[in-house]
Amino acid sequence: MAGAVLDLRALNRALLARQWLLDPPRATTALEAIEHLGGLQAQDVKAPYFQLWSRLADFEPAELSGLLERRDAVRIVAMRGTIHLVSARDAPLLRALAQPALSGQTNSNHRVPEDVDRVALADAGRALVDAEPRTFAQLAAELGERWPHADGPALAQQVRARVPLVQVPPRGLWGRSGPAAHTSLANWTGDEPPPHEDLNLAPFVLRYLAAFGPARPADFQKWSGRTGAAHAFERLRSDHELVVFEDEQGRELFDLPDAPRPAGDTPAPPRLTGPFDNLILSHVDTSRVLPPAHKPLVMTQNGLIAGLVLLDGFVAGNWRIKATKKLATVTITQFGKTYNKRDAAAVAREAHRLLDVVAPTAADRDVAFAAPTPAC
Repeated sequence: MAGAVLDLRALNRALLARQWLLDPPRATTALEAIEHLGGLQAQDVKAPYFQLWSRLADFEPAELSGLLERRDAVRIVAMRGTIHLVSARDAPLLRALAQPALSGQTNSNHRVPEDVDRVALADAGRALVDAEPRTFAQLAAELGERWPHADGPALAQQVRARVPLVQVPPRGLWGRSGPAAHTSLANWTGDEPPPHEDLNLAPFVLRYLAAFGPARPADFQKWSGRTGAAHAFERLRSDHELVVFEDEQGRELFDLPDAPRPAGDTPAPPRLTGPFDNLILSHVDTSRVLPPAHKPLVMTQNGLIAGLVLLDGFVAGNWRIKATKKLATVTITQFGKTYNKRDAAAVAREAHRLLDVVAPTAADRDVAFAAPTPAC
């Protein structure tokens, strides 16, 4: 039986609290944050740095770069078939969680003929990337030599889906660049994902709710790309490990008994979150943080187009940064209406705080407010 009704603002404040956006913790490491959040979406190489900066007091980019260089964190295809930055401890499990969806995507790819043995293809790809890290273009060319009647890039994508690959540094390091060169997770960290068929989803559900609850099984599927989690929610309910609420539409919401659920009128400071932030990619109904009128302004088929501005806990704009040695500027695009003076000043302070990290040596730093973009 469902319990109390949680309105939109209560769900918003609960999510912000779990995401460490109400009161960023101190003395918490980047690795702890990455694991608490279940990884950071990372196809934009700088996005994880901005995502952690918005959530951790006193975050320094060098800390995250160090995790990648020491192999304590990796860049790997995981949830929703997208690149995530995850801890090395979590990488095998999160890859196993995502594996059925990845396999389903490649099994329907008709550019790889049926006479290409998938196991032999995966073995050949693994041998190539373990001998020396390779980009997908390089992998496609070499696999194409062995299977000339097949599409080379499609062969490489088959390997990507079947072999857990990590992008090796300098890819993803702060202030440096490098190609997206890959080796296998096993070669990089010594670990392989467990068989996905035997995976117990209950621990993943508990971790998901700790970072994104209260939520429904459909929300877990949205975040993970994994189907069939409803039975895990029900088992946890029957074992009294979850409590149940309702949203304003009468839908059941599951949560951890002791998870934070602040009142809806709890103050929410302005925040600038990073591009491709899982904050708005992990629920079927994104309105708990993204007003429906603003959704077309920030969501495309490829995800988010920029970092987001949160005012009173909800998306109210986006931001972009352009930095040279002489000038660094954060441009704020306001959604729907011009910010009042108090909100504009608070957002500008956050933007200047970001500039302190991104462009500490720039001769001039500025925050510009673009004309408001009409809501849809």
